[in-house]
Amino acid sequence: MSRTEIRSLLVANRGEIACRVMRTARELGMRTVAVYADPDASALHVREADVAVRLPGTTPTETYLRREAVVEAARHSGADAVHPGYGFLAEDPVFASLCTEAGLVFVGPPPDSISAMALKIRAKELATEAGVPLLPGAEVDGEDPEAWVRAADGVGYPLLVKASAGGGGRGMRRVDGPDSLPDAVAAARREAESAFGDGTVFLERLLDPVRHVEIQVVADKHGNVIHLGERECSVQRRHQKVIEEAPSPVVTPELRKAMGSAACSLGAAIGYTGVGTVEFLLDATDDESFYFLEMNTRLQVEHPVTESITGLDLVRLQLEIAMGNELELSQEDLRLDGHAIEARIYAEDPSQGWLPSPGRVERWQRGATSPIRWDTGVVTGSDVPAEFDPMLAKAISHAPRRHEAATRLARALRELNVHGITTNVGQLVAVLEDHRFLSAQQTTGLLEDGSLTGTPDAATIRQAAAAAALHSALVRHAGSAYRFAPVGWRNVRSAPGTVAYATELGEASVAYVFDRDGNPSVTVDGAPLEVRLLEYDETRIILAFGGLTTVHDLATYGDVVFVNSPAGQVRLQEVPRFVDHGAGAAAAGPSAPVPGQVVSVLVRSGDRVQAGDTLVVMEAMKMEHRIVASEGAIVAEVLVAEGDAVDAHQVLVHFEEAE
Repeated sequence: MSRTEIRSLLVANRGEIACRVMRTARELGMRTVAVYADPDASALHVREADVAVRLPGTTPTETYLRREAVVEAARHSGADAVHPGYGFLAEDPVFASLCTEAGLVFVGPPPDSISAMALKIRAKELATEAGVPLLPGAEVDGEDPEAWVRAADGVGYPLLVKASAGGGGRGMRRVDGPDSLPDAVAAARREAESAFGDGTVFLERLLDPVRHVEIQVVADKHGNVIHLGERECSVQRRHQKVIEEAPSPVVTPELRKAMGSAACSLGAAIGYTGVGTVEFLLDATDDESFYFLEMNTRLQVEHPVTESITGLDLVRLQLEIAMGNELELSQEDLRLDGHAIEARIYAEDPSQGWLPSPGRVERWQRGATSPIRWDTGVVTGSDVPAEFDPMLAKAISHAPRRHEAATRLARALRELNVHGITTNVGQLVAVLEDHRFLSAQQTTGLLEDGSLTGTPDAATIRQAAAAAALHSALVRHAGSAYRFAPVGWRNVRSAPGTVAYATELGEASVAYVFDRDGNPSVTVDGAPLEVRLLEYDETRIILAFGGLTTVHDLATYGDVVFVNSPAGQVRLQEVPRFVDHGAGAAAAGPSAPVPGQVVSVLVRSGDRVQAGDTLVVMEAMKMEHRIVASEGAIVAEVLVAEGDAVDAHQVLVHFEEAE
């Protein structure tokens, strides 16, 4: 087979994966080309490319999913190859064909291989032919809910409604009984159509408790197919992975061999070439029973953990295979070194059902913990658009032992400063330090009970609030015309300084006074804190609480203060001393929690609703969000329509009080 040289590579993606692919491309001496939607004009992947091409528009459909526009961008920029990353067009056989027809090297498998696995229904048929075990399932056809219920009876409850064309947890709903099946099918279809352009869904038995384990497959164009071991991806939210590791702590050499053999057999059966992943469900009550889930015919988000334990660059392997090179590694050569864990950092709020948190990254600053690998798509000043996936970055630790990898990664995340937006960093730390994770007992249900939100504890918030109040007073005094007077000096000696902050655990009211020597006395919510001031400057204050010295770094953006310490990050919002009661009353109904687009409106003027009833369905950052009534009321006016773009906090429905 002749070899094709790649000199200029267009990455048909955005964010951290575009940056990641371009890093290896540059190491190989390739010129790099980025594409970008209008909200991404100043994004990191655009800055890091040698040249970038605009895809006019703001939504995925208008930009990154426009096959012809991406191919034309490759032609216009002089690229001779296209790497799709993951998501968007990565598993689109039509796009792969268009690239080939345009004379471009598509860095991925042949279109036929993508087609074979692109639709999960067909993929399961091929897996059966390859001898890979499957869970019970059924197709969902037509528009008759009664037919759906009959199909579900043959699958059994609980079950999952799943998008045939997608992944990443989108277009997926859990169903525990027939009454909730019709709504779940309708919602999954809408989300699948929006995310993948294909609303086809199917039913599959839900195995619970279960672990999610996948095999990394590599195949060249010379008939060589090998696997690179497994990854455990059981820590998930909304059926989407957030923490992955390699190797799995429960997979034995014998099970690895069996799963690897099944994965390679499936890859060979469909003529696969490139780097792909065969995903399995592992029965948590019987660690030897595994079932085919799907095959992802692309690079996975979690590929760095495999790179860490094998010493291989999977993007380099993709490029080498695309150029026609033969694998230099055999199955017998595979060696797994140590343990690696990856944490995905998202712009979202775990305490609010993982509500997306688009906005501006006011600060992105990593700590000193080393060695930690960071694959990131943002820097200080980056904007996180509401139109796209909320993943910001990935942090990866590699150590000789699993426990060390977990604790090192937890410390690195505690040291991370992310200001301006809400993230899941606290939840990631909570998982990494949880006894179930550390003892390798995690399943896909680990986050379902809501106990691991990562909200700072009360003591940490109290100390952060005290640090913020004291630091603000000291900095103000140092810059005032009365700095010759003792800090905190007042005409009325009995009047302390006061400030109240809104926190994740409610309001924290701080009162403080300084004696003539500058020593503070502090109460938080009326309870005294034993505190001693050691040192401060414009961005930092060092305090001793109960004799234990702690450094607090502070940054203020308007009325919001971010306090970072070894205990993690705390966000404090100063409560106005004089509240505008009219502003809250003017809303008179539920509002949009984030910027997004209205998918459907389920109420009309005059409707009587009860607490929990869905009023409006929105989509933001590729996820559906239901806006529900908090109490019984009568709808006075509906202020939005299907397809409307709405801003955060925009009122959607006006209520009258129910009689």
